Amino acid sequence: MKKLAPTKPEIALMEPFVGLTLDCIHVPTTEEEFATAATEIRTAGIVGFDTESRPTFVAGDVSEGPHVVQFALHHKAYLFQLHRAEGHPFLLELLQSEQVLKVGFGLRSDRKHIRAKLGVHFNAVVDLNTVFSMDGYHKEMGVRAAVGLVLKRRFAKSRHVTTSNWSQLRLTAQQLLYAANDAYAALKVLEALDLNREDLPIMGLEQPELRTDKADSLE
Repeated sequence: MKKLAPTKPEIALMEPFVGLTLDCIHVPTTEEEFATAATEIRTAGIVGFDTESRPTFVAGDVSEGPHVVQFALHHKAYLFQLHRAEGHPFLLELLQSEQVLKVGFGLRSDRKHIRAKLGVHFNAVVDLNTVFSMDGYHKEMGVRAAVGLVLKRRFAKSRHVTTSNWSQLRLTAQQLLYAANDAYAALKVLEALDLNREDLPIMGLEQPELRTDKADSLE
């Protein structure tokens, strides 16, 4: 029998998810800052992960994203903006690293977009939608439903922020909080699941893309 995630009305009754605050969210701008961020991310070993792209509104247009790549640690998050060339060597190393486990929702589509834009394989990836599917849940979970199911908390998603311009040079406070906490929530869900690394469905070089949609959207 397939398991069911909590419904939107059920989630609406839950206490809010407590995410990272602005003082815990860092956007590197110099080579030194990128180097420090990369060192902390490598040291963490397991991080929450997500990307953001400037949306397209015309049928047939192809997204030029990702424009922002997020790494969440236990008490902070780093947001890499792709227009900052100083950060590219550090970002590419982290994306390809088999030692840094990147955990999030709907990451199969991120692998496709990262490959198209940056020309590298996105390795050591755990899509939590796959974890929940393996556990018997009947549809793509998404961050909001997973936070409700596992953490018993209400995770807010804003369509206004989702569809904002992620390619702009300076991100707004709302964008910073949204992007960082999407990745942070994934890390907190994984922690609560308390799974052994060897039991996780880790995507690597040898595994093909199976889907191309970003499944969590506002779910």
